[in-house]
Amino acid sequence: MFRLLQMAVAGFFKTLEIVMVICMVVMLVMVFGNVVLRLFFNTGIDLSEEVPRFAFVWMTFLGGIVGLHRRRHLGVDMVVHALPVFGRKVCWAISQVIMLICSLFIFYGTWLQHDIIAGNSSPVGQISTLWVYGVSYLTGAAIAIICAANLVRLALGRVGDDELIEVHEEGLEEGMETEREMNAQLANEGAKR
Repeated sequence: MFRLLQMAVAGFFKTLEIVMVICMVVMLVMVFGNVVLRLFFNTGIDLSEEVPRFAFVWMTFLGGIVGLHRRRHLGVDMVVHALPVFGRKVCWAISQVIMLICSLFIFYGTWLQHDIIAGNSSPVGQISTLWVYGVSYLTGAAIAIICAANLVRLALGRVGDDELIEVHEEGLEEGMETEREMNAQLANEGAKR
């Protein structure tokens, strides 16, 4: 059962990544195509103003979900590094609770605006703006589920110490691995003496 759940979660995030790639391709093709049409044929596609903007909104919101799942979002870890493990767990729990509350507000705010959003249409394509901004339903719900699952894992003691520091700067992983190896060597040398 747990394996099936893991496969479903992996499939969900793979689907999000595929949709993000599709959004990127749509943006690229429509903007580039419109530039070429305007430059060489003195014409353009009206929808190429709206659709790339809508694809960018979707890509951004879905990227937020994937970034949180992969723990690749921005943050400041200077204070957390100085704390002991218990302090890191408390800070991690506080950050998860804050993100959970914010994601629930995103979902609730979209729900409050649902009728207004559904009643509006985009100026050129006459597409219901619910197709654009409705992605915040998915984003709010997915981030809330991720944060709630993280809090449950923390309560059950299944959060590793490496997860407590959410942010790792580019290239820092190798440095941290080297530091761990050096500490292990020093510990081995100290044990031999």
